[in-house]
Amino acid sequence: MQLQDIDKSRYRQHLNWVIGVCIMSLTAGSLGIAQLLIYLLPDADGSHFHWNLLGVIITCVVIALILKKIKYHPFMAEVVYVWELKQALNQVTRKMPKLKKAAQQGDVNAMLAMQFSYTGSRQLWGLDDNTITMEELAMWQAELDSLAKKYNTTLDVKQYSAHILKNF
Repeated sequence: MQLQDIDKSRYRQHLNWVIGVCIMSLTAGSLGIAQLLIYLLPDADGSHFHWNLLGVIITCVVIALILKKIKYHPFMAEVVYVWELKQALNQVTRKMPKLKKAAQQGDVNAMLAMQFSYTGSRQLWGLDDNTITMEELAMWQAELDSLAKKYNTTLDVKQYSAHILKNF
């Protein structure tokens, strides 16, 4: 995955629309399906939990299929990019202890993966207005910069590929 510059206000606006439509669809769809099932297949006990649950499950599946189908629509570009960025960062985070150990020993690929993680996290946290941990991130970045200087390495996130993580 390559990092991209995206418009924060456009991302937030589109994300809010997607979340709002999903919430409204889940509410209307699950209630509508549950009510239809209750009407068609009434329960003598008066308990309709299973029909309500089935309504929620069916609606969630339909929403997921629709989101998958419209994933490549231009409206979804920023939302999908952030979703994929979060997944890529999660992959790096799971390997971070091994990456840090390898970086201490001068492994350029480990340092490159860490640089991708730090740069991507900075972008993601900025988009989500999560500035609480930015100071920690700055410290981690300084440590990585000193390692890169120590091993005379230039870290360019454009050279990062998820295949690097297979070695760790």
